Amino acid sequence: MSVNQREIGRRKLLSEIRRQQRVPRIDLSELTGISRATVTTITAELLREGLIEEVTSDLGEKDSKRGRPKVDLKIRGAARLIAGAKISNKTVSLVLLDFEGTQLADHEADLETAVLPAEDMAEVLSGLVETLARKIGLSRTDVAGFGLGIAGVVDAPRGFVHWSPSLTSRNVQFGDVLERVLGIPVFLDNDANLVAMAEKSFGLGQGHNDFIVVTIESGVGMGIVINDEIYRGTRGCGAEFGHTKVQLEGALCRCGQRGCLEAYAADYALTREAMLASGEAAERQVEDILRAAKQGDEMAASIVSRAGRMFAMGLANIVNIFDPELIILAGEQMQSSHLYAEEVIDGMRKLIVQVDKAPPEVVVHKWGNLMWARGAAAYALENVSENALVELADNVA
Repeated sequence: MSVNQREIGRRKLLSEIRRQQRVPRIDLSELTGISRATVTTITAELLREGLIEEVTSDLGEKDSKRGRPKVDLKIRGAARLIAGAKISNKTVSLVLLDFEGTQLADHEADLETAVLPAEDMAEVLSGLVETLARKIGLSRTDVAGFGLGIAGVVDAPRGFVHWSPSLTSRNVQFGDVLERVLGIPVFLDNDANLVAMAEKSFGLGQGHNDFIVVTIESGVGMGIVINDEIYRGTRGCGAEFGHTKVQLEGALCRCGQRGCLEAYAADYALTREAMLASGEAAERQVEDILRAAKQGDEMAASIVSRAGRMFAMGLANIVNIFDPELIILAGEQMQSSHLYAEEVIDGMRKLIVQVDKAPPEVVVHKWGNLMWARGAAAYALENVSENALVELADNVA
């Protein structure tokens, strides 16, 4: 077997063991199409490196030849420690996972300000990862990888942030800044992509090869899964649903352009419209606007209705372009039902290309910020696993 084939085999077997959670060694050949001899060789390498471990079969069966309990293979949780974080408007949420994906600790902290220079944000995150690790008696340097979800236009493979509402500067090599300050590998992506990763790994996207996640927070984001892979575009920064244009020379968006969907549907859009309509200098809370709309306030109802119509138009555009089998509306703000009310979904259905088949299913998943952080950790776990296999290849070369 060539070196390249052996590397592919390691990757496939580790992934299958992770997917199965516990699996007899003898079943791996049938599940992966890899010969039994090669499975034996590679699993021995994975055991020697401490990436997997043997455990007694849950079925309590015995090996007929040896009379001993049968053993399964599983991922060794203690092999690596992974942290994940999500930067929200004024908070950071973090989780700590073992190599098996089991959550060991979590932490949430407020930010003094919603926007920081890259170096300052990195220092804040470094301190929070240290606090998180100390919850299980370890330190930041014991963490094998850190995944971060951040809003904005992010080139994930490069760790490059073109623009984010959380950073004061544009075009920042934020991944490098984080690695320098934290001293551990960092895996950075747009937060909506990491929600899609989480939905694929342990959410409503399980069992679906093609689906789209639309995130609704202070802004509007989107993650796309095609053929079971996150789609990021050729520059690594595709799927910017909130910044698709719904009106030429329309309302000003926080990204600096005009007419973006987010400038009509996001929280800040509702508060801005309320201030303009009322002439009040003080900003009203979104909850107050939504409550007033439900209570019959015509101005508030008009603002909320327009946000819903714009959002329906955006969803229809997604369906007309991608024709996904499933759309997941996700986020902590999903308790605000004005963007997934039945009239909004009906509005989407009326705007899509009409064919003699049912439109995509639209489901709602009310996420808390810790679930976003779990998506970031799942992304880091995927990359840490790959790095572990590279280390293994170097050790056996």
